[in-house]
Amino acid sequence: MKGKVIFIGAGPGDPDLITVKGRKVIEEADVIIYAGSLVNKDVLCPARDDCEIHNSAYLNLDETDEIITKAVNEGKLVARVHTGDPSIYGAIAEQIRELKKHDIEYEIIPGVSSLFGTASVLEAELTLPEISQSVIITRPEGRTPKPAGESIASFSKHHATMCIFLGIGMIDKVVDELLEGYEETTPVAVVKKATWPDQQIIRGTLKDIAEKVKDANITKTAMIVVGDVLDPGDFNASKLYDKNFKHEYR
Repeated sequence: MKGKVIFIGAGPGDPDLITVKGRKVIEEADVIIYAGSLVNKDVLCPARDDCEIHNSAYLNLDETDEIITKAVNEGKLVARVHTGDPSIYGAIAEQIRELKKHDIEYEIIPGVSSLFGTASVLEAELTLPEISQSVIITRPEGRTPKPAGESIASFSKHHATMCIFLGIGMIDKVVDELLEGYEETTPVAVVKKATWPDQQIIRGTLKDIAEKVKDANITKTAMIVVGDVLDPGDFNASKLYDKNFKHEYR
């Protein structure tokens, strides 16, 4: 009998932020492959003593595929554990493509994205009435190319809330692109390892955030959030709880 692969979003760092469904799979798995450079290892604590555990930080796609195929052909349950939610920069599509080649059954369990972990520790609502009702999720172009028209500079002209993954190592370039559309006074927050015990929060504006990040020596595993929602001052309340507004969603 063939086994199965279940992709699990482990959440942003705090092991209690994994879903109940995800934790149950970790408890039951015969084999776990986890993104060791990003996933808090405490997430794996419920695993069985006889569970075979691999750190994918030391594996390429072919090696991961080999481990999965062997386990599934032996009828085993494989938990493929990713950081945050695997649908955002999780590289699961290429893994699923290989599973389909081998006719391997799979499932995806969503997780709490580091984006939302970041918003929570910033105590921020990313969509405030009349300030920003859109959130742009993006990354700068690095070794992974981006489609034409998806530059940070072009997105900045919308003045929406922007959440930038994988950009802290090129903070100067990111700021230069953001200034194509936003003002120098636009609030910015950088959060390193949101929800981890050693998380760091740096606040500033586009004028000074790059220098502050360098002074704090933050070079990886950090989210950049840009927009007036971070320091809105006074703002109009939404219609959701307006006593004069009737609708079915309250």
